[in-house]
Amino acid sequence: MIELLLPSLLAGLAVALVSGPMGAFVVWRRMAFFGDTLAHGALLGAALALALDVNLYLAVVVACLSIALALTGLQQQRQIAGDTLLGIVAHTTLALGVISLSVQQSVQVDLMAYLFGDLLAVTWNDVLALWAGAALIIALVVWQWRALLSITVNEELAQVEGVPVALTRLLLMLLLALLIAGAIRTVGVLLITSLLVIPAAGARRLSSTPEQMAMRASVLGLLSVTLGMAMSWYADTPVGPSIVVAAATLFVLTLLRRPPS
Repeated sequence: MIELLLPSLLAGLAVALVSGPMGAFVVWRRMAFFGDTLAHGALLGAALALALDVNLYLAVVVACLSIALALTGLQQQRQIAGDTLLGIVAHTTLALGVISLSVQQSVQVDLMAYLFGDLLAVTWNDVLALWAGAALIIALVVWQWRALLSITVNEELAQVEGVPVALTRLLLMLLLALLIAGAIRTVGVLLITSLLVIPAAGARRLSSTPEQMAMRASVLGLLSVTLGMAMSWYADTPVGPSIVVAAATLFVLTLLRRPPS
């Protein structure tokens, strides 16, 4: 049993660990819809990878990074509201991804695995890639923590203090894109944002400093993955949705505690 579950568990823990600090920024900056947009774009990247017969993870990373860069540029215009723009891009890329997969008659695709995750199908190579990506993202977040926190609190004040606001904002979006691309096998493109938002929202009620919230979001994420996989194993439920249900349950439990001032 442990030999079968260990790669999946380690892969899920890698995603949960790095989702903590990244999810904290998503909650603070109210970027949940931005994460959804990148997740939907990840499906288009997977479809293109199958069509072009290239590495799936590489294609998904390139698709997410390209969409993040495009959104960063498009959000500077004032003709279309930001949430409207995200809605257009999210649903368009999702539709294009599904259509692209459906017309590839020669490729047998488990669409449900992309939409809701297939954590039990990860290999040891996937585990190594996920932990390497998680280590890279955490190292960059720790290195740029103060700058990332400054632009989250007040971008104008951060600019006065000499923080390169545009570059730091772009770094945050690129790190988020890299995380979502790597997490596509964990809970799927439709539920990826939940692993970012729910543990961070729960940690917010348990923390009195930004650093505490980032670390406790990771802990809640690790517990969610472990409990979700246990639920999936013993109740024969889908892994990705089970992890989300576990995260939601932990969030409800945090509501019982009075938030610190």
